Amino acid sequence: MTADVWLPIPPDEIDGLPEGPDYRFWNAGEDFPADPADCAFYVVPYMKPSPLCVRPMGRMSNVQVVQTLSAGIDHVEPGLGHLPAGVRLCNARGVHEASTGELTLALILASLRGIPDFVRAQDRGEWLGGFRPALADKNVLIVGYGSIGEAIEDRLVPFEVARVARVARSERTTARGPVHPLTKLPALLPEADVVILSTPLNETTRGLAGADFLSRMKDGALLVNVARGPVVDTKALLAELETGRITAALDVTDPEPLAREHPLWRAPGVLISPHVGGPTSAFLPRAKRLLVDQLNRYVNREPLRNVILTTGASTG
Repeated sequence: MTADVWLPIPPDEIDGLPEGPDYRFWNAGEDFPADPADCAFYVVPYMKPSPLCVRPMGRMSNVQVVQTLSAGIDHVEPGLGHLPAGVRLCNARGVHEASTGELTLALILASLRGIPDFVRAQDRGEWLGGFRPALADKNVLIVGYGSIGEAIEDRLVPFEVARVARVARSERTTARGPVHPLTKLPALLPEADVVILSTPLNETTRGLAGADFLSRMKDGALLVNVARGPVVDTKALLAELETGRITAALDVTDPEPLAREHPLWRAPGVLISPHVGGPTSAFLPRAKRLLVDQLNRYVNREPLRNVILTTGASTG
C-alpha cells in the first residue's frame, strides 16, 4: 500500500499528525515532492488556481483520499475524471464558517451603513452625515443553508433582524425553523431586504442569481455574494445596479479576479472585497485541526468526515 501524504502546510508545523505515512510538502510548486503515483492522501493547496491544483491528479493512480481546504470543490472537479474509482473527496467543512460568517456581516453592515462613503469622505476631509439603513428590523434571506449559512445566521441573531428565511437544495426543518427548497425562491425574494448567497457552485446554482432572480428582489434590497462568482450573472447584476434599484456586496465575482477596466468596479451601489472570506488568522488553526483529525481517521481506518463524493460511485 502506498503511504505518501501530500500536504500544502509543512508537516513539522502540524502537531498531532499520526505516525506511519511519509509526509510530503507541496504547495503547487513547479516540482513535485515525490512521484504522484505514490500519493495515497492528497491535500489540495489552498487558494491556488485550479490548473495547479489538478496538475498532479492525473498521475495519482493510487490515491485514496483528496482533501480540499476550501468549502467548495469546484476547483478540483476538472481533475476528478482522471482519478481511479473509489477515491473519497472531502471538503473543509468546519474550517471557514467563522471567517466567512464574519466577512458576511462586515459586508452587510458596511454596505447598509455607508462605510465606503465615509472612507472616501475621510480621504477628502469631509464630514459626511445623514441617515442610513440599519440591519435591525430587516428581513434576511440566506440562499445556501449549509454550515456556512448556519454560521451566518448565528452572527445575524444579535443584530435584531426581523426574520431570517433559509433556502437549500432540499427542504428540511432545523431548530431555528424551516429550510425551504430552491423552488420557493420566487416567493421569498420579494420579501427580503438582504439576500445572502452562500451556496456551493454546481450546475444547479451556476447563474442562479440571473435576471429573473434579481428582478424579483425588492427595491432597495442588498445582494451579498460569499459563495462563488458564477452563482451570479454578472451582466444581469450590472443592469440592475445601473438602475440604482438594488445594491450589492460581493466577495466573489465572475470573472475573478476582476480586470482593472471591468465595469463592476465602477457600478453604483456595489462593494467588492477580493475573495477574502476564508484567508484569515482563523484559517490555519482550523485547517490543521481538520487535517490531524482526518489523517488519524485515515490511518486508523475510521470513517472520514466531510465526504462529498466517491469517484466511480453511482449517482442514481
